[in-house]
Amino acid sequence: MRFHASLSGLLRRPLGLALSSCLCMAAANAQDSYRIATEGSYPPWSFKDSQGMLQGWDVDIARALCEKMKAKCEIVAQDWDGIIPGLVARKYDMIVASMAITPQRRERVAFSAKYKDTISRFVARKGMPPDVSPAALKGQTIGVQRGSVQAAYLAQNYQAASLKFYDTPQAAELDLVAGRVEYILGNMVTYHVGFLKTPEAKDFAFVGPELKGGILGEGNGIAVRKDDGQTLARINAALEAIRADGTYDRITAKYFPFKLM
Repeated sequence: MRFHASLSGLLRRPLGLALSSCLCMAAANAQDSYRIATEGSYPPWSFKDSQGMLQGWDVDIARALCEKMKAKCEIVAQDWDGIIPGLVARKYDMIVASMAITPQRRERVAFSAKYKDTISRFVARKGMPPDVSPAALKGQTIGVQRGSVQAAYLAQNYQAASLKFYDTPQAAELDLVAGRVEYILGNMVTYHVGFLKTPEAKDFAFVGPELKGGILGEGNGIAVRKDDGQTLARINAALEAIRADGTYDRITAKYFPFKLM
């Protein structure tokens, strides 16, 4: 009897009050804080400043998304090798780290809408032949960050070359300058605004064509767990909002003299 009385009382409520109750329940169910992983050693996308604070394009994008979602966020650095396993293990709620969207990664995580494009290129000493096909680089030593889409691309296509894998892009760059590798392969924008602007890179340049698509990804997305559709929807709405109000372009202009999408 008490159940039926409560139910009939609920049904007698004014429509506005019933809708208000539903909205309050939805708000209560919405997550109001997130832990976000980024790499932290990949300037200008994410890096630690002299005070050890995380900075960079991805970090600023993450903060802007949290502001749109009206959520409190903690951003943490995570080594690239363990960044997807950490998400799956619920160490954090999302990855904002310029992660390329690939079929292989889609098997493990869900991705937001694309939030920037990805182009990869080889870098080598100036004067090297422009042909960087697998046949041309047979027997050559190529450096690349382990766990990256570029590493997967090389492993698939450059089996006749000698591949060296590094924990960070900077370690590969150092070996290029030191002559321990003949080529490195990575993100073109990262090289353009980073390594190739340094005095150490004065004798080095891009070689070969721009590479994209296929195993190199469909652009970059924000990764969440496959069972977290609510967070994914909130991220996509926030991405649309920061692009519509100019926040995305303002953040991009802070780091790059060109657009990323």
